Amino acid sequence: MPYLIDGHNLIPKIPGLDLKAMDDETQLIEILQEFCRHRRKQAEIYFDNSPAGQPHSQKYGFVLARFIRQGQVADNAIRDRLERLGKAARNWTVVSSDLAVQAAARNAHAHYISSEAFSKEIMETLQDNQVDTDQKPDASLSAEEVKDWMEFFRKRTKGKD
Repeated sequence: MPYLIDGHNLIPKIPGLDLKAMDDETQLIEILQEFCRHRRKQAEIYFDNSPAGQPHSQKYGFVLARFIRQGQVADNAIRDRLERLGKAARNWTVVSSDLAVQAAARNAHAHYISSEAFSKEIMETLQDNQVDTDQKPDASLSAEEVKDWMEFFRKRTKGKD
């Protein structure tokens, strides 16, 4: 089930992110890329107050970021997207703690989850899939192993002539 995400509503709920940071949107997109990759889910994230000249949408792997120009709000863009989805909206999950956005999701028969609950889901998924660097196998070869492999490949290429 893909996600429609109210980006600026989610940023303050993610540990380490801050709406005052210059790259808050980029940081969130990177986190969502990892989350969506692990979950094999698609996401559309909406950010309002986009500066002039910025593209309206940009694809980042499983994440499509939609930048809403100044003077408009992401909440309305999410509601419009739900309307365009029509009956297919029931296959989407809206992420927002904004009660008006949740009501729009409910009216469209979409699923919805608060930004706080989704943040916990993200953190759990990323922690569960984190590789412990102390337990990584040693991938380097000894000099003897390199010599053996070189001899092996030399024999194979001689046999093909």
